[in-house]
Amino acid sequence: MKIILNAILFTTLLFFSSCTGESSKDKAEVSKVKSYYTCSMHPQIKEDKPGKCPICHMNLTKVEVDENVDHSNHQQEELKVTWKCENFPDVTSEVEGVCPIDGTPMLKVDPYKAKAGKVIAKVKLRKAQLAHFKPDFFPVSKMKMNKTISLLGNVIQSEERESNIPARIDGRVEKVFIKSTGEMIRTDQLILELYSPKLITGGEEYILAKKSYQQNGSPEYRDLVRESEEKLKLWGIKKFQMDNWYKAGKIPRSIKIYSPTSGIVRKRNAVSGKYFKEGQSFFDLADLSDVWVELDVYESDSALVNVGQEVSLKFQALPGKELKGQIDFIDPVIDTKSRTLKVRATIPNTEGFLKPGMVADGSLKIELEGEPLVIPRTAIIDTGKRKVIWTKTGGAAYQAKEILTGFESEGFVEVVAGLMEGEEVVIEGNFLLDAQAQLFGGYEKSNTMSGHNH
Repeated sequence: MKIILNAILFTTLLFFSSCTGESSKDKAEVSKVKSYYTCSMHPQIKEDKPGKCPICHMNLTKVEVDENVDHSNHQQEELKVTWKCENFPDVTSEVEGVCPIDGTPMLKVDPYKAKAGKVIAKVKLRKAQLAHFKPDFFPVSKMKMNKTISLLGNVIQSEERESNIPARIDGRVEKVFIKSTGEMIRTDQLILELYSPKLITGGEEYILAKKSYQQNGSPEYRDLVRESEEKLKLWGIKKFQMDNWYKAGKIPRSIKIYSPTSGIVRKRNAVSGKYFKEGQSFFDLADLSDVWVELDVYESDSALVNVGQEVSLKFQALPGKELKGQIDFIDPVIDTKSRTLKVRATIPNTEGFLKPGMVADGSLKIELEGEPLVIPRTAIIDTGKRKVIWTKTGGAAYQAKEILTGFESEGFVEVVAGLMEGEEVVIEGNFLLDAQAQLFGGYEKSNTMSGHNH
């Protein structure tokens, strides 16, 4: 940044110091112009005669200063809280009260907005300099602003679709039919064989109750059969297994267990010989029929993002294909390291093309409310602490003002405070004016105002 600033200063020095061929009309101004010699790389050096810079040994450059222009630093004004009339904004007060015109309560004025728009530097160019200075202007205008936010993120597994296959009864795994993680398990698929004395006892009770009911048709045995069936179902036993047990008249030592759900195996806990208690997970599953796309939003755009907004998504793994989703979650906390906000959209993935880990490029189109005052981005000199614009005050005179800005869109920036509609700002040549003001110490020093980096 320092190199760029020095380059601008050097260019300005050459530009303004090269205008030595003044016409007779400028002679009247010569007596009012004071000259000195400075270094383009070290502008703090000021000598009354040509020579070399004592720091870098470059040739000193001649600079001429118009004594009619006040280049002294402006005194820093302390920010004060003020009040103004709602219907008569020009009427202000340093104390809270009622408007003296219509008696309505006065409104508190933001001290930062009150300071915006004040002149912080002035520059007056001589006629010989104006011959080489061709500025361009833009009138402050109202405009409907549309903003496109670019987002970067990746596909992750939906936590809402996570599930597992738990042990519904205590027992020891005898055989596992699912070989590895990543394997797809479907509903009613055979997954393992389990040895469970409690389950075997429950099956024997079912056979005995059903035989007794078949023999005498007693309502009591009918209720016992129904209770036995319900208990076995809760333990994961299918109806056709109960029927086979009744036909065989006995319960197998190892009982087949079938999956009650579907998904991709994320973790395979079941191994032969391992004992499981009720509730422990045989397999942890992930259902990828829906996936989440988690995206990062820059802090400067975070206020524009809301739940329900439509986001367009493109994936490097799926060239030429664009998917749509809606933002359904916004993280309430900004990441302090990356200065970004996490947002999330849920995307249908019935065909299974989207896989966790895939990179996603998102695009969010937002129409900003109202028609704010705007100026081109090129009109603003952003020092990091404040935003400065230059306006022409008449003839060869220019002045710099500090402004407050809002959102930026398609090369235009919202003006929150400091300018009025119709004012013309310099959009080409403003950096030369800025460098001229810095050379002559024309800027006031400001430490209280901070830039709004939108």
